[in-house]
Amino acid sequence: MPVHIDPLTPRRDVVAAPVDQGPVRTCVGCRGTGPRAQLVRLVAAAPHPPGASRVVVDQGRCLPGRGAWLHQEERCLGLAERRRAVIRALRLPGPADLAGVHEWFARGT
Repeated sequence: MPVHIDPLTPRRDVVAAPVDQGPVRTCVGCRGTGPRAQLVRLVAAAPHPPGASRVVVDQGRCLPGRGAWLHQEERCLGLAERRRAVIRALRLPGPADLAGVHEWFARGT
């Protein structure tokens, strides 16, 4: 038996879209989403020989290349590092040097 849907009655299972807060990004650590202004962008710096690719915080959010986004919380950085999410998001061929990112978080900037 077909169900009659009244087009004038609002659906209760649909949530209204949030007010536009600009671009939304996903944190590679906790996988939560948020406005771009609340997350930090990480990029791989120009390669330096030999060893790991150096990852830095893109404070101006304008450096070239792929970016990985993180909430400004040490917890998210730890999760991303444990899951190797930064390496995957940036598509790095090998290990990543996150020392600069750890320093940035330690300064609380």
